[in-house]
Amino acid sequence: MANRRFPDDILSTLQQSKSLRIRAGRGTHRFIGIWMVVVDARVFVRSWSLKAGGWFRTFLKEPRGAVQIATSEIRIRAVRTRSTRTKAAVDRAYLAKYSTKWEAKYARDLVSEKSRDTTIELVPLAGGR
Repeated sequence: MANRRFPDDILSTLQQSKSLRIRAGRGTHRFIGIWMVVVDARVFVRSWSLKAGGWFRTFLKEPRGAVQIATSEIRIRAVRTRSTRTKAAVDRAYLAKYSTKWEAKYARDLVSEKSRDTTIELVPLAGGR
């Protein structure tokens, strides 16, 4: 499971996109747009908010969900990232990708210690499309 990656065409689309539509868990959550980055052909997301009903907390309780990319819905598993090296690479990716004046303010928040601790890798599940 941990070695699964998104197909190259999906990774290319994500690298060019500013946001990703994600649904956390299998319950009542709806798809929402969030910022994401691709690092070493892996997809990472972080949360600004730690709200009890938010997508991050939902993934901690129920790590399965889905992403919408173009017309595809892909089932995913959210895997918490613990590696300091990976988190640092994700920091750099957020700052590089979201670098316009208005984006930079939020990107700096996403590389703060609070947000860094919410780093999650989205791993596609077999037969996810």
